[in-house]
Amino acid sequence: MPTITLPDGSSRVFEDPVSILEIANDIGAGLGRATLAGEVDGQLVDAAFMVEQDCVLRIITDRDAEGLDIIRHSCAHLMAQAVKTMFPEAQVTIGPTIEDGFYYDFAYPQGFSETDLEAIEKKMMDLAKMDQTITREVIQRDQAVERFEAMGESYKAEIVAQIPATDSISVYKQGSFEDLCRGPHVPSTGRIKAFKLTKLAGAYWRGNSDNEMLQRIYGTAWASRKELKAYLRRIEEAEKRDHRRIGRQLDLFHFQEEAPGMVFWHRDGWTLYQLLENYIRELLLENDYQEVLTPQMLDRSLWERSGHWEKFRDHMFTTHVDDRDYAIKPMNCPGHIQIFNQGLKSYRDLPIRITEFGVVHRNEPSGTLHGLLRARRFTQDDAHIFCTEDQLQDEIGALIDLTFRVYRDLGFEDIEVALSTRPEQRVGDDALWDRAEAALADALTEKGIPYTVQAGEGAFYGPKHEFVLRDSIGRRWQCGTIQVDFSMPGRLGATYISEDGIKKVPVMLHRVLLGSMERFIGILIEDTDGRFPVWLAPIQGVVMNITDNQAEYASRVCNVLKSKGIRVTTDLRNEKIGYKIREHTLRRVPYLLVIGDREVAEETISVRTRAGEDLGSVPLDAFCDRFDFHMMTADKVN
Repeated sequence: MPTITLPDGSSRVFEDPVSILEIANDIGAGLGRATLAGEVDGQLVDAAFMVEQDCVLRIITDRDAEGLDIIRHSCAHLMAQAVKTMFPEAQVTIGPTIEDGFYYDFAYPQGFSETDLEAIEKKMMDLAKMDQTITREVIQRDQAVERFEAMGESYKAEIVAQIPATDSISVYKQGSFEDLCRGPHVPSTGRIKAFKLTKLAGAYWRGNSDNEMLQRIYGTAWASRKELKAYLRRIEEAEKRDHRRIGRQLDLFHFQEEAPGMVFWHRDGWTLYQLLENYIRELLLENDYQEVLTPQMLDRSLWERSGHWEKFRDHMFTTHVDDRDYAIKPMNCPGHIQIFNQGLKSYRDLPIRITEFGVVHRNEPSGTLHGLLRARRFTQDDAHIFCTEDQLQDEIGALIDLTFRVYRDLGFEDIEVALSTRPEQRVGDDALWDRAEAALADALTEKGIPYTVQAGEGAFYGPKHEFVLRDSIGRRWQCGTIQVDFSMPGRLGATYISEDGIKKVPVMLHRVLLGSMERFIGILIEDTDGRFPVWLAPIQGVVMNITDNQAEYASRVCNVLKSKGIRVTTDLRNEKIGYKIREHTLRRVPYLLVIGDREVAEETISVRTRAGEDLGSVPLDAFCDRFDFHMMTADKVN
């Protein structure tokens, strides 16, 4: 006679074992129709799951984040079923959910085409309309291996064979299709109503370039067609804002095959980069940071002592010189500890805040590279703070304030924070992790900042805050982090003399504000559509003459503006003024300064904005006084 406790504290008693769906129908017919799955004592289960004993139950519908994830994973299975129906020789491999959708990898040597994608999507719609019941079967590992081998699914058989023989395996079936899966899934294919296949890509089996290339099909799925349409509109807008396209259009940077994942910055792009870097640098000077520069390459022994050689080796570029192994640094923390270690430190010296715009290299898989957003060479606006444990709370609080200030200065107001806790593979004992996690959680609580917990997502040396920005079209970007590290300083010999004369190991805070200079610039390009805040615009104004008669005055105006620190250039070409205005509007220049005979006679300039607003003719000094070209705040010019 199970007693079911619901989220509102109410309870229901049933005479016999009862399914999640039956419980939902008992509460109300509408809830029954909306039920996708359940959460029993914190564990997600199918709607058909039988409750046999007392438990706490939450009904999962498409209004829950878990419900949407279940829809997407079920849609991945629906796609695999459609592919197997249309292309029986294709083999299924893995099909996880990802942000806003899912993908499935197939072994299909012939390869799929865009036309195939359309046909697969149509078949998925047909299968969804059939409203096939989705059932779960639990079998033994060896039985599952035999079953998938008999089906000709060698990849699935390989996956199952690596599971311990004592474990049982869950298999989900819909119609004639079955797939290995942990679940849960929606009750039937008819619950999958709004989806779209989005693109094809290649992917190596198990992500290893030594293995065979598979065909990956991406898709998205939503709870309703309205949400799907809204998402597709966002994707269309995101494609227009692609930083790689805008980067070419504005002549900011480029990439080429001879340096995969590494940026060639052009003049205007490098100006933008330096402006952003100098903004961060000035803030750090205000907050008593010491800016340093550490070597690009360090001996393997240092990386072994820090723990990176074991945990991060596959992502490191290495070389062998003079019978020694070296790694090009993938991060800056070991180098900063070496600077801290120079000379005896007292508790009176702490906190010591060391910062570096550190160039790092990481051997990211070629298939994951994505312009500025995923590169192999990038610069971190990195800092490490060495402090006593008594100082830890104040330092974390100051870092939170600084991080929020930076994002708001750059026009981001919608900021989310997550606390990522200890991963399975980590260094340091649990007592240290308890203290580190508590320090981060308490700092957010004291400031009244809501946060989510990402269990197991911390770095191997410590937990962290992760700051997520939402851009102008609703996308989320993870940027800054604050990490508490009780382990690495001790591993690398960092000590200070405490007030009672004892050598102690300092606590180290790792933090980045932007994360990566390159990635943040990519985010900024896409957020603003290349319409940077005036203070960040590489070119803030263009002086244009209507005829050659105004060329001399136009040059003089340009020189005056430059003398006031305004980044301007001239366009004195023998082109129609309408053509010039259009060209520089497309280049997102904030102010278009037009000079004709009247402006020369009156010693004024005619001001237009990139948004097309005509501000009229104003005296040169008035223009400089009216508009603050150096203010670090969100742009007021569209």
